[in-house]
Amino acid sequence: MWDLLPSGPQLGGATANFAYFASLLGEEGVVASRVGRDELGDRAVDRISGLGLSTDAIQRDEVYPTGTVDVAIGPDGQPDFIINGDVAWEHMAWTAGWSALAARTDAVCFGTVSRHQAGSIGAVTAFLEALRPSAICIFDVNLRQDRYSATLLHESFQHAHIVKLNDEELRTVCPLLDLGGEDLESMARQLCEHYELEVVCVTRGAEGSLVVTSTETVAHPGVPVDVVDTIGAGDAFTAVLASGYLRGVPLERVSEAANRLGAWVASQTGAMPSADEAVCSAVRNTLREA
Repeated sequence: MWDLLPSGPQLGGATANFAYFASLLGEEGVVASRVGRDELGDRAVDRISGLGLSTDAIQRDEVYPTGTVDVAIGPDGQPDFIINGDVAWEHMAWTAGWSALAARTDAVCFGTVSRHQAGSIGAVTAFLEALRPSAICIFDVNLRQDRYSATLLHESFQHAHIVKLNDEELRTVCPLLDLGGEDLESMARQLCEHYELEVVCVTRGAEGSLVVTSTETVAHPGVPVDVVDTIGAGDAFTAVLASGYLRGVPLERVSEAANRLGAWVASQTGAMPSADEAVCSAVRNTLREA
């Protein structure tokens, strides 16, 4: 989808951002989505291709237009999103191409927004169920407007191995699912244990992050940065988390690398800033150190 920022449109969407940042880490990031047969759809496909990503899994819709999101940026760089409906990504379809992609996927990132739509939930669920047993499913919670429910969250957590959400989302999710906890760590652990998750990651904006497993907690204070806007910063974090987890990197190093890449994205405009090779190389090295 296109983020319609005050400075102009920028290509975005949490899972597309994830694929882009995964590619910056040296992985093969693939965007599986749907755009309209319109100008914005053409521009989206061109932009994805220009970023070096495959467009083979991007479907084209003959009826519905390419998705857009109206975005306002607050003084602290935090975005406020209004998602426009009746668009192509709400009508993703399960296809032979997606089946083949699922069969070779090592990690998939999915969110609440696309699974809230009846037209897309079947395709997304089919993709998750077609994965190899060794693949990991990352649920990026992303609570937006009224596009979530307790039932949707419960079902999504059941599909996940890893969950990423921010501190405000965690404080919303736990009461909604009748889970306890007095602070972020205890709430994250409740979520982890209740759904038998392998990792729960809580991003905390300028205060860094908290990564929780059933036996370990890794807190990071964050990386100071002059914030332009925070769009895509959490998605960069998730991409590092996925890459590091697949490679068996210790959580302390994953957390350091994720916070550094997320902070750099927050210092840029839009969700998919052009790569800064010095930053990306440092992050890759952190994930590959012996």
